[in-house]
Amino acid sequence: MADRGENPDMPPELDQDIRDKLLANPGAILADRDLMRALVDAREAEIGENVIDIRGRAMEALEHRLDRLEAQHENVIATAYDNQSSTAVIHRAVIGLLETADLTGFVDSLQSAIAPLLRIETLRLVIEESPAVPGLPEDVVLAPKGGIARIVAAGSRTPRGDDIVLRPSEPVTQPIHARKIASEALLPFDLGADLPRAMLVMGSADAARFMPAHGTDLLRFFGQIFRLVLLMRLRS
Repeated sequence: MADRGENPDMPPELDQDIRDKLLANPGAILADRDLMRALVDAREAEIGENVIDIRGRAMEALEHRLDRLEAQHENVIATAYDNQSSTAVIHRAVIGLLETADLTGFVDSLQSAIAPLLRIETLRLVIEESPAVPGLPEDVVLAPKGGIARIVAAGSRTPRGDDIVLRPSEPVTQPIHARKIASEALLPFDLGADLPRAMLVMGSADAARFMPAHGTDLLRFFGQIFRLVLLMRLRS
């Protein structure tokens, strides 16, 4: 064994027990990122800045790629979990709609039971005034003929028809929500030739809850079920 007193720059030798363990299982070093990085850094320091260690650079590139893959994997898992959770919420809300006994119970359940299930602050039904639907429950918001198209357009020149609208809350819908709302979803319905137009209005205090870039598949499914149940309650 060399005497470090003669050469103080010489690194200390490994403890024999540690050395034996590493020789018996060298894969342990490869599996430890921090240890491998320390070894590469030590090697680069030894060979100097003017020499490029290709293996070290390749390892660094692989580390960056692994980090990206891990981040993507975590994002995929998080997205899948969110989608599964959102689907379960919509299913519970649909069951809540189906459990109502009549039109009054159906309308009353929107704000009291379905809105909390959907984790939103407001859930209101808007129907344009028409002799075809007299005596609606008091929680229904009545709009003049053509009023729903104007609410959906919110001052823009071209109404968006029956498209689902996700947007920041507009002044025109504040009386419908009857409370401070940051974002909203509008689901217009065509109930048929004999019935007036209707719309479901959702409101959230979270400005990021309903944004134009968000997908609408689950909302579209909920809206289709809502429309069918509403038709059944109106005709019963």
